Amino acid sequence: MFDNICKFLAETFPTDFAIWLLGEPIVLTELSPSELSLEPIRADALILLQSEDVVLHLEFQTQPNRDIPFRMIDYRLRVHRRFPHRQMRQVVVYLQPTTSDLVQQTTFTLENTYHNFEVIRLWEQPTPDFLQAPGLLPFAVLSETNDRVGTLQQVAQAISQILDPRIQSNVAASTFILAGLRLEAEVIQQILRRDVMQESVTYQVIKAEGKAEGKAEGSQEALQQVALNLLREGMETAVVARVTGLAIAQVKLLAQASGQALDSQ
Repeated sequence: MFDNICKFLAETFPTDFAIWLLGEPIVLTELSPSELSLEPIRADALILLQSEDVVLHLEFQTQPNRDIPFRMIDYRLRVHRRFPHRQMRQVVVYLQPTTSDLVQQTTFTLENTYHNFEVIRLWEQPTPDFLQAPGLLPFAVLSETNDRVGTLQQVAQAISQILDPRIQSNVAASTFILAGLRLEAEVIQQILRRDVMQESVTYQVIKAEGKAEGKAEGSQEALQQVALNLLREGMETAVVARVTGLAIAQVKLLAQASGQALDSQ
């Protein structure tokens, strides 16, 4: 779930992420792993955004992972093979504190081969950096703040000022999920407006998974129902797949079923 939310935010607000990580509002578009020469490694955690000059490779992690250094060099070489003249910025973002030395690791080493990448430990990052743009608001509570409740209140205030209802609801629901890594659900619910979140596609997924908790088959059925609802709202199949975590083939089948159902009405 956390991977999906971070991917959703990065792909929905690429300019916000470009300003944060690249230092300028570069226009970024999604780069599909299928455009690279090999099958992706754990594609659910992979975020690739590109411009004409640079590729941004993002990995969000809730727990330390020994495979990260290899994944970084592997994707660097894949992108170089496909786009030999583009620069590449690789960033691993760890979401919650840990004492593991793995979150300090920024190098892949194999005999005489060395590859460096960047690591961001959110709990060490200044809170104001995440209060300036809608796409970064959900990460503010995970930053170095000493007052997480107060920070969440600041985020809620910023969310209330977002004029687009869909953006507002999606940012609120994403904040609800990520804040759960550091705060109790009851505290979050007291601060974030539930009526705003209820219009969000991410909130629908939370609700569906909550109803089916502990029941894999029920969870799958609930997510499929969410996907059907989103398809009937006119959302593209690729976006539905990204938000719900369902395979694109499953969503396409649901889209066909949804079309047939609507035609018969």
